[in-house]
Amino acid sequence: MSAISLGMGLAFVPTAFADEDPPQDPGVAVDAVPMSDGAAPAAVVACGNFAQALDGAATYYGEFSDSFEGSDYNDPAVQSSNQVGRTALRQAAGVAMDSANTPGLDPSVADPMRAWSADATKLLLKMALRIPGDSLNSTATEMNNDATNAQQACAAAGTHA
Repeated sequence: MSAISLGMGLAFVPTAFADEDPPQDPGVAVDAVPMSDGAAPAAVVACGNFAQALDGAATYYGEFSDSFEGSDYNDPAVQSSNQVGRTALRQAAGVAMDSANTPGLDPSVADPMRAWSADATKLLLKMALRIPGDSLNSTATEMNNDATNAQQACAAAGTHA
């Protein structure tokens, strides 16, 4: 399971675990996202929101992964972190899909965001069905690859995710 936490951490997001509940407002103000002079406005908005989705998903999925390592789904701590992690993934998947659907967003930026959203949904379903570690690890790896692709596309568009 540690590969899952490590992989989600590679999505360039903070690893602090201060909150008990999943994030409620994943939106980002346009001026809060660093960008180049030629950044596409749609990319600035979409990439900023996508970055917030990555942050929330990594934080709360990481808590689940940490509690699951060396334990199983019957452990009350795993059950609790599983529920919070699934909620965060569901919210993040929605934000990622909304980000991908930003009007005027280049498909090279939108497509990896959509892929990440689909994989986040797949991961939360696996968690809900109590599927064990190796399957979770493979989906987390897919999500990390999607996140890297989206971050590279955002950088090419003059901003970051």
